Amino acid sequence: MGPKKKKSAGGKKKLSKAEKMRLLREEEERRLLEEEQARVRAELEEAARLEKERIEREKTERLEAKDQERRGIELSEIHVLEENFLTAAQWKSKYRALAQWNHYTGCDGSPDPTIPQDINTFMSLWKEDPNNDIQLVIAKGNQVLELIEKLEFFIMDTPFHELSAKHVAQYTETIQQLQSLLHDKYNAATEQMLRSALHNSSISETKSTSEEEGSVDKVFDKSSSILKSVSRVHISSLRIIGISESEPLEEHVVDLNQFMPVGGVYHFDALKLPPQAKLVKGWTMVEVLDTGLEIYPYEATCDENEDPSSVTVGLTVRLLDSVIYFEEPLIARWDAKAKYWRTDDIGDVVYNMQEKEIAFKMNGFFTVTLMQDAHLNMPYQSWELRPNGTDEAFLTILTTFAEVQIQIKLNQCMLAGITTMEDTTLLSDLRGVWMSPLALTIALKRAGMNIFPEEYSPKYVSVNKKTLLAEITSYQQMALIASSFAFSWSKWNLLSGEENVVFKICEHLSKEPVWDKDWALLMFNGQRAQRLQLTEDSDNFSKNIAEDTEFHSTLYHLIKDFGSEEAMERIRQAHHLFIDVVYQLLLSTKLLTYS
Repeated sequence: MGPKKKKSAGGKKKLSKAEKMRLLREEEERRLLEEEQARVRAELEEAARLEKERIEREKTERLEAKDQERRGIELSEIHVLEENFLTAAQWKSKYRALAQWNHYTGCDGSPDPTIPQDINTFMSLWKEDPNNDIQLVIAKGNQVLELIEKLEFFIMDTPFHELSAKHVAQYTETIQQLQSLLHDKYNAATEQMLRSALHNSSISETKSTSEEEGSVDKVFDKSSSILKSVSRVHISSLRIIGISESEPLEEHVVDLNQFMPVGGVYHFDALKLPPQAKLVKGWTMVEVLDTGLEIYPYEATCDENEDPSSVTVGLTVRLLDSVIYFEEPLIARWDAKAKYWRTDDIGDVVYNMQEKEIAFKMNGFFTVTLMQDAHLNMPYQSWELRPNGTDEAFLTILTTFAEVQIQIKLNQCMLAGITTMEDTTLLSDLRGVWMSPLALTIALKRAGMNIFPEEYSPKYVSVNKKTLLAEITSYQQMALIASSFAFSWSKWNLLSGEENVVFKICEHLSKEPVWDKDWALLMFNGQRAQRLQLTEDSDNFSKNIAEDTEFHSTLYHLIKDFGSEEAMERIRQAHHLFIDVVYQLLLSTKLLTYS
């Protein structure tokens, strides 16, 4: 065996037991020291936090006490400003009375639909009029549609204390009678037109009654039958009757709380051709029947080997330029017996949204309409209300599909613009037309632009729930100061709780856009207003009050702390009708809960 190799001198020296113990003690001492330092640091941080909370609490208590002392004075002052709402209500009441008087003294021949004697005489005279020329009926029908709209507007515009339930029922019955008369007159005009038809076997007829009814391509070739389109029946009379919100609907039945008809109602019927006029020895002879127009019973049934497409009714509907369809509409037919809309017996739907045409087939002849989700533009993405001069303002609402801008001027408002990614010229007929807030609401809904939630809307939309005290009081006080201050949406409104609303605010006396740096955040619960310390870009929500600011009982007194004298004077001089219009728009759009 060779000699043993010596161990390398550079090898790791083995630690003794004592050295190991020493290292362990040092490690333990270091750990204990770090824990002690962490404990002391945590105690200091906790003490600092508690001290900060104590200072903040004492500051809050001091400010609350100060707010409580002057609360009575501030409420008295805000009540003076709130008299603008009462003055506006009185003005509108006098305006309605004056409008009725002007109509009475105008003697233009048109009846007042709110006076039973006038409207009953009008209906009786037209009902007994034997002249059923189609052009005359169309002209008279347009007048009837105007009367129906006047009555509907009168019901919605008149306060509850001025209009009893008895009168509402009376006016509703009058609306239904006018609709029924209009339908009968179109039937009579159609019958008269058919009697003079030149061909029995194939008839293609196109009629246009009014812009609201739309344009329909009608082609149907079958012996002794014709497809007809008659005047629009007001949608409000075709709503579901006797079905509560909580009651589940049958399959294929359309929920009219979730969907709304857009673009009118189309009536399609197959009719038996009445006896035709014959020329005999210079005399025109025609057989007169007492039955009037007779519906041709038709149901799309086919034999086993027959192509179903040969018996179904094919239709192509041209969409109106005065209506917006943000999505492909739902086609529904009216069930006259059950009194609701349904979606069965309709198929082979082909959408051509670029050409604004929809083709579909039905298993018979039905009354149909195009439905759109009533809440597809809710909740809103953002909103802004900013003054634009004396008693003028712009309200801008950004939805998922469009940006809507409404201009306000004194007691009227108008659609200033509606823009989508594809089009900036939508609803051009509505733009620039000054009207009341209620009239604008009706017009936009009818055009498919619904930004006005209903009582049942929370069932279909995710809502940022707030107490009525916080929400309604905010709308009122925002309207009172809207002549000088701009408001906008804040993301912190989602985190402020049900008791509080949070929005951005800044003084704005020019007609220029508002700069981001100018906004401040305010929180209000209906009884206390405060300026918040955080900004829109802060990482976390905090209710801490901003430095060098105080609590106030109203928004008006809060903005007095940092508003200019010019701004406050403009608020004091604001017209009561402008304030009322702003309040109506805020209340109808519910910006604080639907954004």
